[in-house]
Amino acid sequence: MSLVNKLIAKLFSKKIGQDEFGNEYRVGYVKSYLGHNKRFVIYNGIDLSSKVPPVWHSWLHYLIDEIPVNSTKKMRWEKDYRPNLTGTKHAYDPSKLSDRSPVYNRWET
Repeated sequence: MSLVNKLIAKLFSKKIGQDEFGNEYRVGYVKSYLGHNKRFVIYNGIDLSSKVPPVWHSWLHYLIDEIPVNSTKKMRWEKDYRPNLTGTKHAYDPSKLSDRSPVYNRWET
């Protein structure tokens, strides 16, 4: 988001909360044609939509109306955030795996 857009967003919206990545969640003052105030996020750093935690994603898409207050609390089955590695040298490449077993075994009759 450009500096001008961030300034406009801060002037015409109200800050609702912040997540563990430093992303700011805001609500606009003007209502849409459906009667909802626009909800949006100002990313901290690179604009990467996968950095939005599930609780805040639900709030952004009007699935829940309660503002997530304690979003840093994680369940024991939740994993830590990892960015999308597609296109980098750390991306998954099955040909580089050393312990590969043959994918195809021919039947013998």
